[in-house]
Amino acid sequence: MANTLEELNGRRHFDYIVIGCGGIGSGAVYWLSKRAGPNVLGLERFQLGHENGGSQDVSRIIRLTYSKECYTKLTPYTFTAWREVEDESGMQLVYKSGGLNLADKGVTDYILEPYEEAMITNNIPYEKWDNQQLMEHYPQFTVGPEVVALYQKDAGIVDAALGNSLHIQLAQGRGAKVLDNCPVSRVARALNGLIEVNTPHGTFTCKRVIVAAGAWINHVIGSIGCHVPVYVTEENVTYFGSPHVKEFTKDKFPIFIYHQEQNDIYALPVHGISGTKIGIDAAGPVVTGDTRSWKPDPVRMERLREFLQKTCPKFLGPVLKAKTCLYTMTPDRDFLVDSCSKAGFPDVFVCCGAGHAYKFASLLGQILSELAIDGRTQHDISAFSWDREGLTDPYFKPVFTMGSEKKSKL
Repeated sequence: MANTLEELNGRRHFDYIVIGCGGIGSGAVYWLSKRAGPNVLGLERFQLGHENGGSQDVSRIIRLTYSKECYTKLTPYTFTAWREVEDESGMQLVYKSGGLNLADKGVTDYILEPYEEAMITNNIPYEKWDNQQLMEHYPQFTVGPEVVALYQKDAGIVDAALGNSLHIQLAQGRGAKVLDNCPVSRVARALNGLIEVNTPHGTFTCKRVIVAAGAWINHVIGSIGCHVPVYVTEENVTYFGSPHVKEFTKDKFPIFIYHQEQNDIYALPVHGISGTKIGIDAAGPVVTGDTRSWKPDPVRMERLREFLQKTCPKFLGPVLKAKTCLYTMTPDRDFLVDSCSKAGFPDVFVCCGAGHAYKFASLLGQILSELAIDGRTQHDISAFSWDREGLTDPYFKPVFTMGSEKKSKL
């Protein structure tokens, strides 16, 4: 629950202000509160727990497997960060169901190569299966010899809605304040050198600002002369009421990512509600945070039905829930984690999760807290700076398919 304006007792200055309290922003509030306690303020444009953005749902994939070194070397620390929240709250957030990367021989199996290389380089144990081995381990699948799989035992689910809530709740226990329904209209330099943050509830000042505003990122940093070339898309997710629900619990069925030529399909076992969960990655139309349909696309839903009928028919059932969410993606689909120093604001830090960050949400919150407090972080985030082709070249062709440099990519 957010704080009320009255609970601030007229206070207008905090050492640290976080703009946006979804997954990454709530993580920043949490980790800042560990070192700065009551000197932290979180500002959320909507009501806490809203579904307007990209990080509010009961389950998200967490995994060690990535095709790029800059992510793979960070993934072990995502588990560590979430474990700290679990230890402090006494509540479980991460469930290791195991995870699969699936591909078709001669079509998309090349996508698995960088995953294997990254796991070997980083000493991540994995197994490579043919279709028969896949179905021996998970008889829910019905696939032919064209399918190959990589299995990694530590992948699974992180509970997003609970994670966001615990971040805020635990931070408030250390004195941090959070105001919701409080959009930021402007960030500026005050005469005394501090940062001014303008809202409908008045102006707040601080020493450091963290911006994790998702689809509204440019609404915030535009006032200091910064712009991130992001693409906001409206994505679908569907929960099916499988009558075979017992076969799709977290101890019986893994998360999986099926690499296809156009977009990856991802699926999760039952968690939070009784349905199986599936979606298509980065397949939605370009929208804005304020102009979207809120309507799941029936064409994409039918594509998933056809896919499941062929590969995992017991996963299907009546639609329990279909919803949309937003991806806010940089052109190269890599994170942005950097300061706005080139615009004269080294005390403003910005983060864009590029539509695949929830597994990293608490870790990114920790990294941002280190940048804000110490001016540096213990983790290598050099690949996520402003100074890269995907953000500086106006002719860079967007690449939104996860997993391979060879594809029309992500």
